[in-house]
Amino acid sequence: MVLYIFIILTEQKKQNSKGAEMRINLIVVLFISVMFFACKDEVETNQDGANGHKIEVEEVIHANAYTYLRVTENDEEYWMAITKQNIEEGAILYYADALEMKNFESKDLARTFETIYFVQNISTKPIAANAAAGEEMGQKPTLVKQDISVEPVSGGITISELYSNREKYGNKVVKIKGQVTKYNAGIMDRNWIHLQDGTSSGEYFDLTVTTTDEVKVGDVVVFEGEITLNKDFGAGYSYEVIMEESKLIK
Repeated sequence: MVLYIFIILTEQKKQNSKGAEMRINLIVVLFISVMFFACKDEVETNQDGANGHKIEVEEVIHANAYTYLRVTENDEEYWMAITKQNIEEGAILYYADALEMKNFESKDLARTFETIYFVQNISTKPIAANAAAGEEMGQKPTLVKQDISVEPVSGGITISELYSNREKYGNKVVKIKGQVTKYNAGIMDRNWIHLQDGTSSGEYFDLTVTTTDEVKVGDVVVFEGEITLNKDFGAGYSYEVIMEESKLIK
């Protein structure tokens, strides 16, 4: 369109007359008006969906830890998993970020999903711009310090000691004893565990542990694994401190 207007202007200038100049001015005004409204429409269109994903729920399947949703978005159909909650078929939902998993096997459903998206934050209202930006802490579930008192394991450290001296323990293998406060199974081929032992360092009182071993919420356990600092898995799954490839000692 810009090239088309430029050609018209060039031809009009060749006429070198007052009437031609008036026509040029009119064309310029029309061009600016068209571009203004075109840009305005484009911005409004982007604002309608740029801050996140808008989906419609087609099917709902509940499992032990997750609710699986078959959804459509702009005529595209896919599966997603969210923390277990009541969702109705036909519901319109919104989310910002998701973690894509290929060939994910749900043991609860005895089913393998070729592609599935894990979503931590889902809403019945459009996602705000700052939420779509994926704030690091905002993507994680809210953690509450529980009334727990666990004796440290011999040869191990406490959660308080770990966070107070994180640089010392980075890339080191340590043992920690704690109580399981949250358990999510089978994400990225591993189980995700939150441990608390009653100790804290400032605002830090919870340790995320990844393992292939299985536990239950409420279990008091000892894990041994490597401490990784500032780990970012993408889609909001980022951790200042995490224990990876951990083994259940008892």
